[in-house]
Amino acid sequence: MAFPTLSPRPRGLLALSLALPLALMPGGPPSLVAPAQAQTGQPADLALVQRHLRAITTLTAQFSQTDRNGQVQNGQLSWKQPGHIRFQYAAPNPLLIVADGKSLYMIDYEVRQVQRWPIRNSPLGALLDPTRDLSRYGKLIQTGDPSVVSMEVRDPDHAEYGVINMVFQRDAQAPAGLRLYGWVARDAQGNRTSIKLSGTSYGAPIPDSAFRWKDPRPAQRGAGR
Repeated sequence: MAFPTLSPRPRGLLALSLALPLALMPGGPPSLVAPAQAQTGQPADLALVQRHLRAITTLTAQFSQTDRNGQVQNGQLSWKQPGHIRFQYAAPNPLLIVADGKSLYMIDYEVRQVQRWPIRNSPLGALLDPTRDLSRYGKLIQTGDPSVVSMEVRDPDHAEYGVINMVFQRDAQAPAGLRLYGWVARDAQGNRTSIKLSGTSYGAPIPDSAFRWKDPRPAQRGAGR
């Protein structure tokens, strides 16, 4: 979907909805900046990505977010299947992004605003709904490196939901032999950004309280979620 913005600042959920097709920089780690072509070989990798996403119970990592203007924001990612994710931005960024299993929220504590979208209408739905059949929405992207798998996911019936391109590195120690390196998303207006993960850990306990948040709106103050 096309995400409205809370303010002119190009950050937060807008950045999570931005995208560019993913590829690799020759001789280096996966890059989230170069265009790529549809990949016709290795169709088993499509099923492998599906198994990886369904095998995740929890994931924690540091994330680095780069928006269309080159602005970089860092923070901590907590992800618990099914459907729970938290992007805790480092200070002084006042944004928090949380999915509680049903909805995706962007909370801006600076302007005391909250916006909400159904998870299924978000580009992140490809990550947060492990029951989703990616064979209906996804296609492999050529990377030129057999150790890296890249996949583009879009709903052909809902261009307004945007596009997400995910990059995985093969890792025998990770679920289904893949490790999520990062992703890029593009909204219906062509806005794009990238998320890169580091220090990724799978399977560590994450309490449900990690996906609750304090409502900053004056009329709702103290209620929280």
